[in-house]
Formats: sequence, structure tokens, C-alpha cells
Amino acid sequence: MPSIYRRFAERHNAGVENADTIVLRLAYLGGGFAGWQRQRRARTVQSEVERALEHLYGAAVRVRAAGRTDAGVHASGQVAQFRAPSPIPPDGVLAALNSLLPHDVRVVHAARASAAFDVRRDAIGKLYRYRLAWGIPLPPWDGLRTWVLRTTPDVDAMVRGLTLFEGCHDFAAFALAGHAGTGARGTVRSIAHACARRRGRHLVVDLIGDGFLRGMARRIVGALVEVGRGARPISWIEALLADSATKPPAPTAPAHGLTLERVLYRRSPRQRG
Repeated sequence: MPSIYRRFAERHNAGVENADTIVLRLAYLGGGFAGWQRQRRARTVQSEVERALEHLYGAAVRVRAAGRTDAGVHASGQVAQFRAPSPIPPDGVLAALNSLLPHDVRVVHAARASAAFDVRRDAIGKLYRYRLAWGIPLPPWDGLRTWVLRTTPDVDAMVRGLTLFEGCHDFAAFALAGHAGTGARGTVRSIAHACARRRGRHLVVDLIGDGFLRGMARRIVGALVEVGRGARPISWIEALLADSATKPPAPTAPAHGLTLERVLYRRSPRQRG
């Protein structure tokens, strides 16, 4: 461990007896990453966070996230946890990591949690947000997170189509090829809330669900845009939900319009100071 971080750890370890389970809330721009999950020959969010943690603690640290985000997908509320090899208070971890991480990843909150907390199993849902715009030039920083459509969509039709996704459905037609669900529920997922908010020539689509198949949120938006541009009727969405073999399949909206806004828990991880 470089001497500056060794001194940092020693200064902040005073009075702390045991190593901690630390929970992080992370924000990142996905455009420079091949997704969250560590990959041997690609830049990922997980590998950047683990590299920074190893620099801080002087030992390898493995990080587990609430879920994976695909290449190009952003997050403002990804949640991850790790077991600290030595005790540093959460505010110290936050400050140190943000000095070590690249500009497109930030820790926005850090806290101690009960050792029983599991960032993935204890999650009850996720909020994904997709941003669309049309007919206007966007500032570069907004364009990084917005799909700009070529024509003005029928927003009313899109909103009607969006309501069809609420409830429990088999979303096989909305999963990327080769990424069907596993386990007892297979490709069945529940969308508790789906809404769209229009402001001028901007549209924001929010999806809250108990889980998302790979590509599912983007294919839901892709289907809505097909309806909005008049290429498909709303009944086509009904057919996709009823039968995954319906042709054509839902197209996949660009990754850069999608953000993991929040991971939902029944209660916050129990903090211990």
C-alpha cells in the first residue's frame, strides 16, 4: 500500500476494532465501459472499483453489486457491497475512493451494514429510467444519456402501450437472444409501475420491477418507439407479451438512453455507525 494510503488507514482506524461490511451507492456514465461485470480484456465498472479498493487497502477486494448493467448503460443508484480487509469509516472510504476512481465513476454514498445484509438477495426491485428526445439539439452532457429520435413520436400511443407492461408477464420476447431467465420463474417478471412523463420534446420512461432480464428495459422502450412512430400497432405489444415467437421481435433501444436510477429495499441496510 502506498505510504499516503497506509497513513490514511492508520489515522482512520483508531478506535475501530473489526473490519466492516461496507455498502456503496455508485453513479457512473456507462459509455466508457463494457458493463458492470469484471471482464478479462475489457474496461468495466467492477474492475475499476476493485482496482481502487486494492489501492486503498493494499489487498485484493471483491465487490458484489445488486445487479449487472450492460455495456453503455448508466447508473445513478447502483448498490454494491464488499468486506473491508481493514476498518476505515465509511466517510473515509468515500473520500479515498473518489480520489482514486476515474472521472466517469463516483461513490455518492457509503455506509456500514449488517454482516447479514446481501445486496442482491435483499433487493425487492429496481427503477430503470429511459430518456428520449426529438426535434431539438441537446447539450453534449444530456446527449450522453438520451436517445434522440429522428421524428416526433405519437406519445399518447406510447403511453397506452406502456400500460400493457404493468403486472406479471412472461418477458421472453423482451430478453436479448441467449439471455433467457434462469431459476424457477424463468422469464417471468413483474412490473409494479410503468409511467412516462413528457416535457416539451423530452420523454422520460420509468420502469419499476422485481427484476429485469438482460435487455428487457431497452426492448420495452424499443417496442414503445415502434408504436410511437407508427410502425406497429399497440396490439403487437400484446402479442409479444402473449407469445415470445411473435414476429418481428421487439427491437433494442440504444444503451446510452438507459440509467439504473435506484435499487429498492424494504429497509436500508442496518447501519452500525
